[in-house]
Amino acid sequence: MRALIVSDIHANLEALQAVLAASPVYDVVWNLGDIVGYGANPNEVIDESRRLGTVFVRGNHDRVCCGLSDVEDFNPIAQRAARWTECVLTGEHRDWLRHLAAGPVMPDGPQVSCVHGSPIDEDEYILTVRDAWISLHAPRTRITFFGHTHVQGGFATNGDEWIRLTPRHGRLLRGIAPAEPDEYELRLREGVRYLLNPGSVGQPRDGDWRAAFAVYDDEQMLLTWYRVPYDVREAQERILEAGLPDRLASRLREGR
Repeated sequence: MRALIVSDIHANLEALQAVLAASPVYDVVWNLGDIVGYGANPNEVIDESRRLGTVFVRGNHDRVCCGLSDVEDFNPIAQRAARWTECVLTGEHRDWLRHLAAGPVMPDGPQVSCVHGSPIDEDEYILTVRDAWISLHAPRTRITFFGHTHVQGGFATNGDEWIRLTPRHGRLLRGIAPAEPDEYELRLREGVRYLLNPGSVGQPRDGDWRAAFAVYDDEQMLLTWYRVPYDVREAQERILEAGLPDRLASRLREGR
């Protein structure tokens, strides 16, 4: 079984379309949340996400944009985007977001968990080995896929060693990622526990502007991280035309 793993699309339709066009053959799609927020096409992205599969974990932006959580917990730019998103969402889509699972969700039996933030707290950011320590001990499954940080990579431990996993994609030139698809493979080993982040489809924050995703092959015990270029200018223009904050457009090219 091959699972396409996506997270943090953030209503970026151009990025999602590029991911689907570039992805290898897959059997299922696991969506780790934050489908909406920030970007200008929440309804279209929800429609496409629902068409692709049924395994979803809600994100904090999904909760806020459908009215389940208080927008005051967001920074001012995120607040503006969330309020705009809640206004433009259809009633059906708003209701659909309200019923997304909090996670962990186990789509592949006892082997794999899917969460948004961490197995302990759906809003927790796992950015360092120290952050990962408790979360690597908490889940019932050996492999946990998470999002929320918008940083592709992960963490692993065999009980003695603690390792940060960072995909080595094409070299950055003056902070600009090469404009071609890129992939990096990680062979998963027995006796090791993993926290693995596919990266953000719609708003990467690791210095690489290209859309990020991953494919997990449970037969080969192989995870492949991908980066794919997309029409950033079109996504930026949609944000500006919608009247959303300029910063939400400019950061797409920066990968920050």
